[in-house]
Amino acid sequence: MTSPSPRRRAEMFVDEDRDPRLTAPTTGAERAVLLGILHGQRTTLELKCAGLDAELAARSVPPSTLSLLGLVRHLAEVERRWFRVVLAGQDAPPRYVTPEHPDAEFDQASADPAVVAEAWAAWRAEVAFAERFTAEAPSLDVEGVDDWRGTVSLRWVLIHLVEEYARHNGHADLLRECIDGAIGV
Repeated sequence: MTSPSPRRRAEMFVDEDRDPRLTAPTTGAERAVLLGILHGQRTTLELKCAGLDAELAARSVPPSTLSLLGLVRHLAEVERRWFRVVLAGQDAPPRYVTPEHPDAEFDQASADPAVVAEAWAAWRAEVAFAERFTAEAPSLDVEGVDDWRGTVSLRWVLIHLVEEYARHNGHADLLRECIDGAIGV
């Protein structure tokens, strides 16, 4: 029996001809390019979690509560805060975190199928709102006021979200590899 061919960590996570992240424009209008890159980051999170259910709640390394499910819940909170609260000015309280439980999106993530389903529904609802808001915004110069950063533009929020997803997708790479050995970008 022969051993499998060695693999490079930098290989694609899915076959290149089926990778939905490779359709984003690399030239053209700023909004289209930014949205394409952000879509690729959001899709990477989904791909890293694909095929997992209860395993999504698997923790990284004790004492950390970091998990793929925690990342989904955290990024739902992030999307909600920046798009609904800061840019749209909605009164949209956090879904998971509270003053008493500031890391609840991670600490309270569990393998319960209802918790997993709710997290994906919340994340998808927040992404859909963000996509609608961005599509309907007259320009990337639309502003909101954040008590942490002050006045921010839609442009800044989109770039910040790319950065936020990229950081957490790095965590997702390691978490997924710990779960089932799957590697790739």
